[in-house]
Amino acid sequence: MSDSKQSPASTTSAAGPLSGYRILDLTTMVSGPMATLLLGDQGADVIKVETTTGGDLTRHLGPQRGGLTAIFVTLNRNKRSLAIDLKSERGREVLLDMIRDTDVFVQNFRPGAAERMGLDEATLRAIRPDLIYVSISGFGEKGPYANKRVYDPIIQGLSGLASIQADAEGRPKMVRLIVPDKLTAMTAAQAITAALLARERTGKGQHVRLSMLDAMVSFLWPEGMTAHTLVGDGVGNRKRGSLADLIYETKDGYITVSTMSDLEWEALARATEHEEWITDPRFETAALRMRNFADRRQMVGETLTERTSAEWLERFEAEDVPCAPINTREDLLVDPQIAENELIVEMEHPLAGSVRMTRPAARFDETPTSLRLPAPGLGEQSLEVLEEAGLGAEELAQLQEDGVVVQFAAE
Repeated sequence: MSDSKQSPASTTSAAGPLSGYRILDLTTMVSGPMATLLLGDQGADVIKVETTTGGDLTRHLGPQRGGLTAIFVTLNRNKRSLAIDLKSERGREVLLDMIRDTDVFVQNFRPGAAERMGLDEATLRAIRPDLIYVSISGFGEKGPYANKRVYDPIIQGLSGLASIQADAEGRPKMVRLIVPDKLTAMTAAQAITAALLARERTGKGQHVRLSMLDAMVSFLWPEGMTAHTLVGDGVGNRKRGSLADLIYETKDGYITVSTMSDLEWEALARATEHEEWITDPRFETAALRMRNFADRRQMVGETLTERTSAEWLERFEAEDVPCAPINTREDLLVDPQIAENELIVEMEHPLAGSVRMTRPAARFDETPTSLRLPAPGLGEQSLEVLEEAGLGAEELAQLQEDGVVVQFAAE
């Protein structure tokens, strides 16, 4: 990781792959804002539309400095904030006028809310026929759960993820990251890009619908639901858990080791000086090693307590056995591969001060991604955005006076 500090605008001046597209983002919390973060990193002009009474809830959750929280700073870079009262008739009219110059409209209201606000697809498509209209929900737009309130743990439970994470006693466990939220964001960002590509080819906009539940179940299916994939008798289905815990205790800490192929298993046996494992009938094939996993896990686990993590990693790497240390959060910051990848960057935020985050994960050699804009204060670009939309100084002043629009002011 580089020790040098940089301002967001200094990272690159080249146009990203989505440069020229404008996105109106009415989403809050994580799944929607992270989706538009990815698009903003890739050059799209993302206008974050927020309420005038506090804005996105993540502005107020967790550690903060300069009036901005850590999670908000990360999820809302490369965006401009417009704080506008959409419950007022004038505020709604202003937003509808902006649709003419908008490529993508994203909302994650509960089903029916957009219609009640007059921001439904039909209304917006009448203004911009080729609009990409995106609806992100918790469970879908119809059905018994459609109107339930939702947060990430609810999807972890309903999707089967918590059950798959069950401990040795069978007690379900939550993943300690908001995986459904972030997975939905990535699925949404890919879908939006695909819809834009389709529009380039056909000239037609469309409605992209995505639920957190659908995204999560689809994600866990390939290996999490193998016992339920092949339908019918005689296909060898049997009840089994997910991939087992492959964290091993060593003499001074923890490492992970994973072997799938025969060659990898043989290499592990040599590295541990237990070559008799190679000809053990319980472990002669990958299928047998999976069937007898408990025995294999116990044998390897007992052996690895005999040496330090560094000693085992050196031995395994010499034999080309897949392995890694169990990094703490602090280890992650100085990991040599992450440093080589220049993944973690530090920059100066005008409000929050020195901040650390990852650069965009995908790199484009012709249209590079960038960190152009720091996460905005509430309504920081309200007047700028509305001036671009054609509103004059007198009208802008009146909107401010009436409380329809809030312009950010540093405390």
